[in-house]
Amino acid sequence: MLTVGDKFPQFSLKATVSTESLDKAFATIDNGTYQGKWTCVFFYPKDFTFVCPTEIKGFGDLNEQFADRDCQVLAASTDSEFVHLAWRKDHNDLKDLPFPMLADINKDLSRALGILDDEGVARRAAFLVDPEGVIRFVYVTEGSVGRNPAEVLRVLDALQTDELCPCNWQSGEDTLKAA
Repeated sequence: MLTVGDKFPQFSLKATVSTESLDKAFATIDNGTYQGKWTCVFFYPKDFTFVCPTEIKGFGDLNEQFADRDCQVLAASTDSEFVHLAWRKDHNDLKDLPFPMLADINKDLSRALGILDDEGVARRAAFLVDPEGVIRFVYVTEGSVGRNPAEVLRVLDALQTDELCPCNWQSGEDTLKAA
């Protein structure tokens, strides 16, 4: 699995970006789409499941705060863009999702990241990637356990200080000074 300090792999994927008409629902997103920004790319196992929408909604609820930090949130799974669209139209919490859902149907990105499980499904993994394309944070949980999007945001805040941040540090608190 790729980890902190590794370059995030090159990718170009179809994404579901809205629930409007089919001609507006999809876009192609690649490494250059959000050039110069931080990205939070979080993978979840499958559409039409139970834990996944709670996480997706959680990241959606914090999307504006990620954007305030110049960070683009991207959801991803190995489902197609059409399945993403159907799920978004079907699930009330996902209808107005404010970020793209990447369709890694060939599993190339999941495989390159090292998060593809034995069944060919992406693990529940999140990556914070700096504007230079370097992975700065990785968060992986068991498939049955949802992540805490607020913790990902807290870590982004800490990373953006370029300072030493103690355990449970929150934005606005003092950072540590090396003696």
